[in-house]
Amino acid sequence: MQNSKHLLVIGFVWPEPKSSAAGNRMMQLMALFQANGYHITFASSAQNFEFSEDLSRLGIDTQTIELNSTTFDDFVRELKPDVVLFDRFMVEEQFGWRVSDNCPNALKILDTEDLHCLRLARQLAVKEHRKFTSDDLYSDMAKREIASILRCDLSLMVSEYEMEVLQQQFKVSKELLYYLPIFVERLNEIPTCAERHDFVFIGNFLHEPNWDCAKYLSESIWPLLHKKLPEAKLLIYGAYPTQKVLELHKPKQHFYIMGRAEDAMDVIKKARVVLAPIRFGAGIKGKLLEAMQCGTPSVTSSVGAESMAGTLDWNGFVKDNLNEFVEAAVELYENEKLWQQCQEKGFEILDKRYKKSLFEKNFIDEIDSTLANLKEHRNANFIGAILQHHMVSSTKFMSKWIEEKNKK
Repeated sequence: MQNSKHLLVIGFVWPEPKSSAAGNRMMQLMALFQANGYHITFASSAQNFEFSEDLSRLGIDTQTIELNSTTFDDFVRELKPDVVLFDRFMVEEQFGWRVSDNCPNALKILDTEDLHCLRLARQLAVKEHRKFTSDDLYSDMAKREIASILRCDLSLMVSEYEMEVLQQQFKVSKELLYYLPIFVERLNEIPTCAERHDFVFIGNFLHEPNWDCAKYLSESIWPLLHKKLPEAKLLIYGAYPTQKVLELHKPKQHFYIMGRAEDAMDVIKKARVVLAPIRFGAGIKGKLLEAMQCGTPSVTSSVGAESMAGTLDWNGFVKDNLNEFVEAAVELYENEKLWQQCQEKGFEILDKRYKKSLFEKNFIDEIDSTLANLKEHRNANFIGAILQHHMVSSTKFMSKWIEEKNKK
């Protein structure tokens, strides 16, 4: 049944679905609400780049907003949204208290994208050349992120493992967490194994794990793999490559930095194997979902495959050891029968874990139910209520201080 509810999305950036999985995720979320009768306003304080999606053509209103300004208070008070969706916890820190002050009955949803404290803890362990442990999680970043989750009525999670971390390590109530992965379905027409060539990696280089992955491929994996398959190429695609990324370009070694892909699907479905030796990160990996979508087997790490396949077999190999990773890549590249078997495994993962039809109705029902019982829901989250209290609203008073400072 259609309704006239209003959703306000406050974006960390303007969505670029062709540049990142995060952009695709945001577009999917808005499409879900729109299909269920919501009018949508997307607002952001970020700069709108040339590759950002044209939201107006989709019937979505847009608004540029200011940080640390009462102009947002006036804007949100007049808009009176029923639901407010924060794009990552940093946005909730900046605008959440203003939403609570001006629209106290609006349902507040946090789209986590991934668990930032987990990703950064793993990154620190890699840089310090040691194994990640659960003790690494207890950082200032974690305190900020968990506080944001507790202040919201519902947090959307793409990874079941991260839900376990939040519940077991940080004792976050499962009632505040909702599993909603990225939606993906297989492409209908894809090339055969014999029609494909070369290896590919793709990822937005504004995301630190992708830069680390390209560097690791260049310095450690490709020198070994190139010796075993001298005719094959490795094509590195990604939006916003920095100078240090471009300097990895080595055509004589068949290692190519290709820059932004005009069509990620076209690039991936022409490749025979996707390589993603992800050493740190969190969430689920859009590049690996796209590989399954295109019927392209992959070799990745345990971090890369985390929470993506559930109990199903991976569509290729999961290897953390350098030499085993290389051997797996060679076997997958040369063994057509194995390649075809892995392709089918990828399709099975998509069909059983990532179809929109598996999640859409239950998600909207959850939103409607939480809205209808918002007072009871918030009463059950008393720690969240404490964090809303003015005595611990450090982000609120910091923002007010900056606001006053900017007037001078």
